[in-house]
Amino acid sequence: MKITTVLFDMDGTLLNTLDDLADSVNFTLTKFGCPTRDVDEIRGLLGYGAYYLIKHAMPENTPEDEVQTAFEFYKEYYKQNMQNKTAPYDGVNELLKGLHEKGIKMAVVSNKPGPATEILCEELFGEYIKTAIGVGGEVKEKPDPSGLEKALKLLNSTKEETVFVGDSDVDMQTAVNSNLKAIGVTWGFRDREIIESFNPYAIVDYPTEILDKI
Repeated sequence: MKITTVLFDMDGTLLNTLDDLADSVNFTLTKFGCPTRDVDEIRGLLGYGAYYLIKHAMPENTPEDEVQTAFEFYKEYYKQNMQNKTAPYDGVNELLKGLHEKGIKMAVVSNKPGPATEILCEELFGEYIKTAIGVGGEVKEKPDPSGLEKALKLLNSTKEETVFVGDSDVDMQTAVNSNLKAIGVTWGFRDREIIESFNPYAIVDYPTEILDKI
């Protein structure tokens, strides 16, 4: 199988964003008079997009207009505080360097809002990844395939020569919905058993293992 293109999820795959996400969620909850959540609770809410995260972190039956207001506050606060503790996982930069040297085309497709996705990708991975797609406009939250479809179009890549790398059930389902081969990673926000249940093309325990799979 010839692979020319690798698409990546961001949170839990390339970047350990958990602490900054948890801090921003809890700051927002406190701001709106809601009980805070522990890190494990917040981890369980990740992967479905920022609006889902805030809606389900707030108390059940919170009025929709208050959820929306909190969501807008969270987006702005997180954008200003998303690099306090966030960093690439060990081995990620080596992986990207290796793919770049092989001439592999790359992009990030995230459920973060578009601006946050673009900023983080440019500042942390800009040497290797020039295409970063987040939620907004015609791009819907994964597992909707619109983000992956846009990435393929921008990179002028075919599905037959592309793999999507992610850490969650949402990512694996997105690959299914896009008819793409998936590589699941075990260092992110979901357990291996969840990834295995989707029977992906491969599962890896360390980023540079991906170089051997393509």
